[in-house]
Amino acid sequence: MNKIYLDNAATTPLSEEVIDAMVDVLKNNYGNPSSTHSLGQEAKILIENVRRDVADYLKVTPAEIIFTSCGTESNNMIIKSCVDHLAVERIITSPLEHKCVAETVLDMKKRRGVEVAYLRPDKKGDVNLEQLENLLKSSDKKTLVTLMHANNEIGNLLDIKKVAKMCKENNALFHSDTVQSMAHMDLDFSDIPVDFASCSAHKFHGPKGSGFAFIRKASGLKGIITGGPQERSLRAGTENVCGIVGLGKALEIYLKNMDSYANHIKEIKQYTIDQLSQKIEGVKFNGRSAEMDNSLYTVLSVLLPFKDPMIGLKLDMKGIAISQGSACSSGASKPSMVMMMVVDEEEMDHTTPLRVSFSHFTTKEDIDALVNAVEEIAESFQIEKANVEHR
Repeated sequence: MNKIYLDNAATTPLSEEVIDAMVDVLKNNYGNPSSTHSLGQEAKILIENVRRDVADYLKVTPAEIIFTSCGTESNNMIIKSCVDHLAVERIITSPLEHKCVAETVLDMKKRRGVEVAYLRPDKKGDVNLEQLENLLKSSDKKTLVTLMHANNEIGNLLDIKKVAKMCKENNALFHSDTVQSMAHMDLDFSDIPVDFASCSAHKFHGPKGSGFAFIRKASGLKGIITGGPQERSLRAGTENVCGIVGLGKALEIYLKNMDSYANHIKEIKQYTIDQLSQKIEGVKFNGRSAEMDNSLYTVLSVLLPFKDPMIGLKLDMKGIAISQGSACSSGASKPSMVMMMVVDEEEMDHTTPLRVSFSHFTTKEDIDALVNAVEEIAESFQIEKANVEHR
């Protein structure tokens, strides 16, 4: 059975060009980048070329790009180091953050006694920036604000430029988890005064196990993985050369094709909205995911008008790979925090969330198959409901 893949917010398939670039490095560039001989220095040059390309994309200096294993590591390093080395005493965040941010913040509260304040999202999933400004002005404690740019479940976009300026005006640090938006959007950090940001290559058809942290120059941040001078002494350990090259190649491909990829995905997303609306009576869309100008174009959060906790398995049996929310919560038996924020508890009792996430490989035929499968599942529930009422 050929799988239809609609879980690109969890991870994306590797591009063939990325695979070729990584295989070439594995075969020919096996030197340790810290070695002084020619094989080591050839590997070092590959890393620095990617660092320069990433910096050019973000309009920052190469020294501000630190390669890591993923967004989770980047977020951990930034948040923990802000507390341990930059004297942060208070963190302002939201209940909508990815677990790697949410759990790290709670860890800092428990082990370091950091004060934590949460912004209350509205039913659309937008955080209250007026509340943020009030919180920033309410205390003289050294504060870190950590808010994601694009939500991984409902696709809502944060005005990170506005938040970054607000933080600067109030002498607070600003970290944004940009894992879902990196490479999919134009990000100019020479214009957006964010202090820290994170990236995972596997969200834009690069390899798992490769990412980076953006750390603003002169921030004073220090590494939490110690043991060597690699990555400006911010991330010790021998660099993952083939992973970094894969990240660079994936970024190069995506930036070269960003407009055409985005236009295709937006068309597919709108087609999905239209087809589900026409064929599934009572379907709703969570957050701002169905608002094309206010959400990340790769994510659509759907609320189906029937309760079926097994829908992911049923769709998988029909050859459709999809999730009901964040991949890090895929084994959870209860709705995610994000869903609990944007869906009323009473409504949650008789509805089913479904996250459809797209790539430039997604076709209208893929969406037709999804809609047909959901129709069949919905009809089986209607038949079952009618039989129960008849009895």
